[in-house]
Amino acid sequence: VSDEIYHGLDYAFPAVSAAEISPDAVIINSFSKYFCMTGWRVGWMVVPPALARTMERLQQNLSISVPTLSQIAAEAAFEGREEMDAIKHGYEENRRILVEGLPKAGIDRFLPVDGAFYLYADVSRFTDDSAAFATRLLDGALVAATPGVDFDPFRGKQFLRFSYAQSAQDMHEAVARIGAFLKAG
Repeated sequence: VSDEIYHGLDYAFPAVSAAEISPDAVIINSFSKYFCMTGWRVGWMVVPPALARTMERLQQNLSISVPTLSQIAAEAAFEGREEMDAIKHGYEENRRILVEGLPKAGIDRFLPVDGAFYLYADVSRFTDDSAAFATRLLDGALVAATPGVDFDPFRGKQFLRFSYAQSAQDMHEAVARIGAFLKAG
């Protein structure tokens, strides 16, 4: 099973679909991320023929169909590829701002950043409670970050996830505020 919801939002290396690797792959995708249609609840699955009827039965028990308006909007999204690529280039610039700026601010350990619009940073030198640290960062610097424990209940205590799905100006401001916050202790 391959969750390919962030495909198209890669920067250094193109994402490879599981369908290219195995004819038995089950692929899940959506219009939410690349097409900026979060909340429209339009997605799809690609399954091997042997699973098609089983997946159809499962889907029929979850919902009848996607609302017509959502289907029309999703179809129209295919006409906006140039706009989507421009948005992706904005994410790429924001990614660069964080990758270069966070180490100068004091957060210099993070996982490779090559997909989606998030940076997952190790903040263990500052805290062992990412939820409390995220709250302090929001209160003290007006910068929102998601605690790593939302993604990993064990090691997530030492991580924060930063989104770079905002403007470049916001990214520069966030880096400056984080730096001042960490410097103040």
